[in-house]
Amino acid sequence: MQQFPVDIRFRGMTPSAAVEAAIHRWAGRLGRAFDRILHCVVVIEEPHRSQRNGHGFHVRIELAVPECTIAVSRDPGRDPAHENVYAALNDAFRAARRQLQEHARIRRGEVKLHA
Repeated sequence: MQQFPVDIRFRGMTPSAAVEAAIHRWAGRLGRAFDRILHCVVVIEEPHRSQRNGHGFHVRIELAVPECTIAVSRDPGRDPAHENVYAALNDAFRAARRQLQEHARIRRGEVKLHA
C-alpha cells in the first residue's frame, strides 16, 4: 500500500469506486518503484460525447517528488483504447512509472546530465 496521499478528481463523469480502487493499486505500484513520492493527484475527465468522433478519457497524473514534480497527461486523441477508462489509466500510469524510474536513475547518478 502506498504511503503518500492520493487525490482523485473526476470531471464530466460520475465518480466510481472501482476506478478509485484501480488508481490506488497503480499508486501502490508507483510507491514500490520509488519510495520518496510525496503526493499524487489523478484527474480523469470524460469529454463531451460526439456522434461523429466518439469519446475517450483524458487522464492527468501529477507526482510530487523531492526536487521536482512529474506530470503525465494522456489525451484520447484517435486512440480507440482510451474509450475504456481502465486502458486510459494503464497508459497514463505506465508513462508515469517510466518517468519516475528515469528520475530515480538521475538521483542515483546513473544518468549523465549535460550542462
